[in-house]
Amino acid sequence: MAADFATIFNSSDWANTAGLWHDLGKYSSEFQRYIKTVSGYDAEAHIEGKHGRVDHSTAGAIHAIRQFNQHGRILAYLIAGHHAGLPDWNAADTGGKALSIRLGAQQNHLLDRIPAQDIPQEILTQPKPTTKLRGGAEGLHLWLRMLFSCLVDADFLDTEAFMDCDKASSRSSYRDIADLMNRFDKHMAALAVNADNTPVNAIRADILRQCCEKAALAPGLFSLTVPTGGGKTLSGMAFALRHVIQHKKQRIIYVIPYTSIIEQTAGIFREIFGDNVVEHHANLDPGKEEDREDARSRLATENWDAPVIVTTNVQFFESLFAARTSRCRKLHNIANSVVVLDEAQLLPPEFLQPIADVMKLLVTHYGVTFVLSTATQPALGSFQSFGGKPFRGLDSVREIIDEPDALYQQLKRVEVSIPSDLQTPRDWESIAVELLQHPSVLCIVSRRDDARELHRLMTATEEGKDTLHLSALMCGEHRSRIIRYIKWRLKKNKPLRVISTQLVEAGVDVDFPVVYRALAGLDSIAQAAGRCNREGKQDGLGRVVVFVPPKPAPSGPLLLAAQASKSLLTGYKGDVLERSLSKRFFEKFFSDARSLDKHGINELLTQDARDCQVQFRTVAEKFKLIDDSAYQTILVRYGNNDILLGKLEKEGPQRWLMRKLQRYSVNIPKHLFAQLEKQGNVREIWQDIYAQVGDTLYDKKLGVVTDGKLSPDDLAV
Repeated sequence: MAADFATIFNSSDWANTAGLWHDLGKYSSEFQRYIKTVSGYDAEAHIEGKHGRVDHSTAGAIHAIRQFNQHGRILAYLIAGHHAGLPDWNAADTGGKALSIRLGAQQNHLLDRIPAQDIPQEILTQPKPTTKLRGGAEGLHLWLRMLFSCLVDADFLDTEAFMDCDKASSRSSYRDIADLMNRFDKHMAALAVNADNTPVNAIRADILRQCCEKAALAPGLFSLTVPTGGGKTLSGMAFALRHVIQHKKQRIIYVIPYTSIIEQTAGIFREIFGDNVVEHHANLDPGKEEDREDARSRLATENWDAPVIVTTNVQFFESLFAARTSRCRKLHNIANSVVVLDEAQLLPPEFLQPIADVMKLLVTHYGVTFVLSTATQPALGSFQSFGGKPFRGLDSVREIIDEPDALYQQLKRVEVSIPSDLQTPRDWESIAVELLQHPSVLCIVSRRDDARELHRLMTATEEGKDTLHLSALMCGEHRSRIIRYIKWRLKKNKPLRVISTQLVEAGVDVDFPVVYRALAGLDSIAQAAGRCNREGKQDGLGRVVVFVPPKPAPSGPLLLAAQASKSLLTGYKGDVLERSLSKRFFEKFFSDARSLDKHGINELLTQDARDCQVQFRTVAEKFKLIDDSAYQTILVRYGNNDILLGKLEKEGPQRWLMRKLQRYSVNIPKHLFAQLEKQGNVREIWQDIYAQVGDTLYDKKLGVVTDGKLSPDDLAV
């Protein structure tokens, strides 16, 4: 099975040998006693006393070294890590877990204790694999992860087939891409029949046509540069479906920047494709399954074997630099796929170099086609320098749209006003008064606490008492309900005021006559503009008002982007949404970043690669797009989810159940979580899974509410 998985990147000989040797240690008498004890096969085994776990992974790794010398290290990484995760070669803080130590002479007894005649020679004696690694020394880390993915997924699936044949058989129930394309085409035809005959819809139809036609182009790197409101989501899917069929690819992976908006896009695709869509993000990830006794905790882990995957930047890119089996298991299913990076401008600058490097490896050696879909393309071209920082960018990116500049002029629907003074902040009271002058208005801010403060001021007045609030302190199900209500009111032309964090800027199709935006990066301002006069039905242009908020954006990329905008917009008299200004913004944004490889990921992966020495675990710990160590996911009580929470507490995690409960999860700062746990507001209902206790923690308008004092940065989206 591992060999079959690795065929797609021409490495089946390595995967096959890894599959044969990964469990050699189970031939030891120590392991046989252990397995008979814990399985109950040997009823008398308990008399000898309780047996601990037995290392059965190292023996196969040592055998690989004895058979193939240094080349055996390739197999040793895979075999030694197939439960505990890919190890570092020699990290000072991993103790005996470093591979160099596990392969040392003092560990030889783990193989030598097995009598040679106990292992069939057709398993022990294998020809040396001859397939060369993909991507040279620079690509060694990804090739090893891909092989590791093949091994661990095969191991999981083989076990599943033995333990739960019903679950195993259900995995083959997905529709093929050709069927999904037929569904998609029918859906788009129905939309076209019911669409109003407006200039905007005519332009969207032409964008769709171009995406369908360009899908026949050879695989590689593409950009889809379309202003917000131009229908990128569905047009990008049209390109992906046809490209998969034209070039016999496996699946479509749609990557979205925010966990908080993933359910919107996943919902659109489920409406079209039904259950053939897998939504997978970091919330409620089952964690380090190698540290868990209960195998049921693994059931929420996806191996991405569905035809359409909707995931996040965090899940996608962190998996490509991961060490854990749960994160790496799906990687071989990325090969030969179409990956759409939605809102590609939101790739974090401090990880931009390793991200660009791994994207190029995937395109060149693993048959991946990338589509960079955004209204504001980041400056990712090859061999350029940002503020003296050299950048190995992306080569030969082909634009899908024939004339992007002309398209931007055709889709101009708003006028953006910038304050003449970008240094002096305004107070929330004056902004609230101004917002109340508009019967329908959306105001977007960069902090959760800002959203709550402004919402408080608005609802304190009789005129603004029905103002709605949106932030990531509301669970996904709650946000979805509010967004559906917003769309309904807008469609009925009913007055509506909404205060939101930037989660509304991507994947949420709303259309307000007036939008206010707290000063942010030009890309965010462009996204906010996409929520204004989206359908082009107003007389004249919609209004987008940028203001300087009382407090600056949170430190990190948000603050860096806001400062870059302030620098470029001071004294600027032209069109804020002009594409040439966007290019200058990203050049300054990346130049002002402290580093494009903040943690030295590239050096850790490549400096000793020629000796097959890679620091997998150290890299995985450092490559964190979001520092999840500072946050804790909790399940809140909202709607009628008590039955689901009760089932989880009684029976433990199951894949279908965890998918449903993702809709009721909220991330909160660890220090606040500790306070809530101490007060009895949350409790552990399964290992490492926490849920709300009582009814006071979650507000039906605001989401999670506490009396605890949060720092502003804790409340940044």
